[in-house]
Order: sequence, then structure tokens, then C-alpha cells
Amino acid sequence: MTPFDDTSGSHRPPPPPDPWAQVGLALNLLAIDPKGLRGLWLRGRAGPVRDRVLGALAPLAPRKLHPFMPEDALSGGLDLSATLALNSLQRHVGLLSRDGFLTLTMAERCPAGLAVRLGQALDARPGLALIALDEAAEDGEGLPQPLADRLALFLDIDGFGWSDSADLQLDAPRIAAAKARLAAIPLSPDALEQLTRVAHGLAIDSLRAPWLALMAARAHAAWRGGQALAEGDLRVGVELVLAQRARALPQDAPPDETPPPPEPPENDPEEGRDRDSTEPQIPDDLLIDAAFAALPPGLLARLQAAKAARAAAGNSGAGAVRKSMARGRPIPSRPGKPGSGARVDVIATLRQAAPWQPMRRAARPDAPDGRLLLMPDDIRIKRYRDRTDRVLIFVVDASGSAAVARLAEAKGAVEIMLAEAYSARDHVALVTFRGDTAELALPPTRSLVQAKRRLAGLPGGGATPLAGAMQVAFDAALQARGRGMSPTLAFLTDGRGNIALDGTANRAQAGEDAMTLARAIAARAIPALVIDTSLRPKPQLSELAATMNATRIVLPRADARAMAATLGAALGS
Repeated sequence: MTPFDDTSGSHRPPPPPDPWAQVGLALNLLAIDPKGLRGLWLRGRAGPVRDRVLGALAPLAPRKLHPFMPEDALSGGLDLSATLALNSLQRHVGLLSRDGFLTLTMAERCPAGLAVRLGQALDARPGLALIALDEAAEDGEGLPQPLADRLALFLDIDGFGWSDSADLQLDAPRIAAAKARLAAIPLSPDALEQLTRVAHGLAIDSLRAPWLALMAARAHAAWRGGQALAEGDLRVGVELVLAQRARALPQDAPPDETPPPPEPPENDPEEGRDRDSTEPQIPDDLLIDAAFAALPPGLLARLQAAKAARAAAGNSGAGAVRKSMARGRPIPSRPGKPGSGARVDVIATLRQAAPWQPMRRAARPDAPDGRLLLMPDDIRIKRYRDRTDRVLIFVVDASGSAAVARLAEAKGAVEIMLAEAYSARDHVALVTFRGDTAELALPPTRSLVQAKRRLAGLPGGGATPLAGAMQVAFDAALQARGRGMSPTLAFLTDGRGNIALDGTANRAQAGEDAMTLARAIAARAIPALVIDTSLRPKPQLSELAATMNATRIVLPRADARAMAATLGAALGS
């Protein structure tokens, strides 16, 4: 049988894989070829199910590290205790200087610097593999992209209950036999080309993904005792590697503009020889079907809002990063002087002073024994990094043009977003407009009950003072920024403003006023999002959103949950 032959003579759609069996298979494949697969991204909260998975990985003897481990623990550095005890410079070996498995706990909190550091270590040391334990509870959290791109395997165990799982154990004799035959399995260029086409069909832009899928397929071929890649091996590579990386549905993926290969001449004497030497290919759509059968829970729904999220990248309005000497996540200390709220980093100060002790004692023979000689340049000051509070300013159109049904859906969407903002400890504000006035119905607050009460009592009908609402929202955003917060504007409107800022019913002047305020919002770099709720979208709102540097999303018939999901994806919540 040739490597991709189907013994039945026809290709059938792949059946959905057994989820828990896939977990055990992934662990065994990782043990067979850690060099090729580079590691495992394990998503799931701490509990008995995750303990079963980690118990199966125990024979691999992974070494633990956490997101805030200092640099010297990773790459080696000064051993302070030994240096002070022996009065000579002593160093220790870092975690990244030895081959084997590493387990990164709380991977969802991994800072960008550590993610890049680990990625570089995985690239430079083939004998190193990483198991990332991701406990992310919300969409948008999770393993940083530099690490996720390098780890072949992905497992999501949050959907498993205790009764859905079973004890796992690595099959050591079978793994050893698979390792022995792994190098003899050829890496087919045709298989790599096909996996690349499948990745393109799923809108995967990583060049590592097809190669990692091929490594998983080869490990599976060795696991089942084969001598070459078969159709089932490619399916396993797609299910374990490419499925979780999907970024679009097949119909949304960019078209393949590669021209088809020319047909061979009918009487070509080499035709039979080429046909015998070319490995038959299984249809690409079957591999894509296998990928979608193995999609992680919730990913298919998130793909629907991916376009909005990508369009709003960089404008999510998340709290701005700032450095502090009082609170936040620790960052490397710096030289400085104590006082004015600055705190001394004792450990870093001792590390700086320790190597100079022999020289300083030689220069000061009268110095008391047993005391550390410190200089002003040795002092290190603690530093932290935190984010400013975010305030989501919802601007809701309650005019007659918004229509009662669409206003009700908009209210429902805002209520869902208010609950999510409350759970994320964001502030929310509410601007409403109808008739000839716009008002700040709710100043920035974290009171979910008060916000929902104001929203429920919002009446509908009347003219559309869109320019006035933009003025109120702009002023509220500037005041929030003045208090150290990061504002984001979210407009839910059909954009048919007809009341100018002076209160007159002048549609032309109302449009000019709105454009003036849009330019002011863009000049202050305030992130904004526009949800167009009109049944027949007009170009005026598109022009207004472009002037405001805002992301415009057209949702004419969306219900409250679909509107909230799209709004949440675009805001990065």
C-alpha cells in the first residue's frame, strides 16, 4: 500500500475523534518526539482532570518554572548564598541551559519578555521541550503568541468532567519502539505541501504550523508501527496541530491563486513511471473537515467575530501600561536612591554588591569582619508595571430612527457587555440621545445594578442628536483620561443625525458637526467602535467612522447575544 492509499478504495469523511482518547494520544506522541513537536499547550483549570493529565506526564520529569521567575534562574547567574559563604564568585546553572521538559505554570500570565525568551531557547536548544499550563478563564487570555506558535500540540480539557475522563499512562515499551523507528520514516514533500494547503484553507499564517503538523503525523506513524505516512497520520496531525490554529472558516479563507500544474501529454512515455513514483494525495477538503471536527470548544463561534477583532487590533482601549514604584507586576529593578515612595530591592542590592566584597575589604582593612560593604551605586530600587483602569463609554441611540425592536436588541447587548465589564473590573458609562438632547445618563461607575436600571428605563422615539451625543461622549472620555483612565467609545446607532449642536433641526449642519467631533476624537487618539444597527446601512456612517479612526461593524439583524459577542471581540474583552 502506498503511503496515502485508502484500503477501501474511496475516501470517506473522517469521524469525530474521541476527545479523551486524543488527550492520551497527544501525550504519547509528545514523549515519542519532543524534539520535533517542541511541546504541549494544555488549557484547563486546576482540578482532578488536569491532575490526571499531569500524572501521566510525570515520567517525563519536567522541571517547573513560573511567569515571574528572574532571569538568572532561567539562564544561570550569581549564587548569592554560596558567594557570601565562600567569599568567592559562585554561579549556578539556569533552567534553560539543560535539555529536557519544562512546565510553565500560569502560562496565561506569562509576560511578553519571558515568552520571547522561552521561544528563543526552544529555537536554540533542540533538546528542550515546553509544557504550558494555561488556566485562562476568558476569551482573549491565554498563552502568548510567540510560545503558542512554537508548540505543536494543543489540548483543551476544560470541557471534561471527572466521569468523562479516565486514568492516563504513557506506554513506555511502545514509546521506546516508536522512537527507534522514528528516524526511518521519510518526510514526504507531498505531505508537507498538502498540509500547507490545508493551513492556507484555514487562514493559518504561521509557517511553522504545517511543519509541526508533519512532525505530529510522523510521530503517529511511528506510534502505530508504520514505515511511511498514511492518511490517518495526516488526519492526526491536522486534528492536534492545525485545528486550534484555525483563523477562518474555509469559505472566508483567502482564495488560492496558485495555477494548477499542466497536464502531461497523452502519449508521454514517462507518464506511467511518474504515476508509480508519485504518492497519491487524499482530498484537501477531508483534512479540513477533520480540522473542524476537532475544533476546541467555542473556537467556531469566535471565528465569526474574528474579522471584527482583527479590524480593531490596536484600538481595543485596554488600560495603558505604566510603570510604578508601589504596585503592579514586578519588573527588573534599577539603580536609584530610596525616598519619595521608592523601596529598596534588598536581594538585587546584595547581588550587585557581593562580587565586589574582596576588593573592597582589601581597600579597607579596618572594616569590621562579617559585614557587607555597600556603596551608593549598589542600591537597587523596586519597580512594578500595572495598567490603568479602562472605562467603556456606551453611546446608545434611542431615537425614533433606531426603531423599537433594534433599540431593545441594543439594550440587551449593552446589558451583556455591562456584566462582562463588571467581571473584568472595568468602569462603564452610558450616554443616551433622543429628541433634541444627549445626556450622560450614567457617569463612569462599577455599579452593575445602577447601570442596568438606567438602561432599562431608557425610552425611545424622537429625533437623532448624534452630534450632541458625540460631544457628550468626547467630554466624558477626556475627563476619564484626566483621571488616569483609558476610555473607549462604543456607538450603537444607525447614524442618521438630524439635530445640530445648536439644537436646530438642520441635517446638513448636524452632519458637519458630527464630522468635526469625529476629527477631534481621532486627534486625541481615543479608541472607538461603531455598531451600525440600520437595516439599510448608509455611507455617511462609514465616512464618519473612518474620520474617527473607528472600527465600523454592520449588524442590521443581529440579536442581543450576537451583537454583544461581536462588540466584545472587537473591544478585546
